[in-house]
Formats: sequence, C-alpha cells, structure tokens
Amino acid sequence: MTTEWRKSSRSSSQGNGDCVEARASEGSFEVRDSKLGDDSPIFGVRVEDFQSLLRAAR
Repeated sequence: MTTEWRKSSRSSSQGNGDCVEARASEGSFEVRDSKLGDDSPIFGVRVEDFQSLLRAAR
C-alpha cells in the first residue's frame, strides 16, 4: 500500500516552501522534491535509513 505524499508542516515557515515530501510504499519510503511535485525523481529509502534521517533532523 502506498500512502499520500506528506510534507513537513515547517516547510513553509521560512517563506520559501522548499522541502522534500515522503510517503510509505510497500515496506519502504519514497522521497521527492516538493518544488518539482510530479516531475520530481522519486528516491526509494529503506525504513531503517529513513528512521535515521528523521532522528538526525531532530
């Protein structure tokens, strides 16, 4: 099952809206550039790597 794209609630707090979007997909995550939307390349990320990314971002 693939979920909807989600963007950080803080992505527009800087006024530029530059951010990445992520969604769960078939036991992993997908990440794309929110500025490009559907034209953005989509990168597959393992669950463990995505969790590490979130920990580092905090």
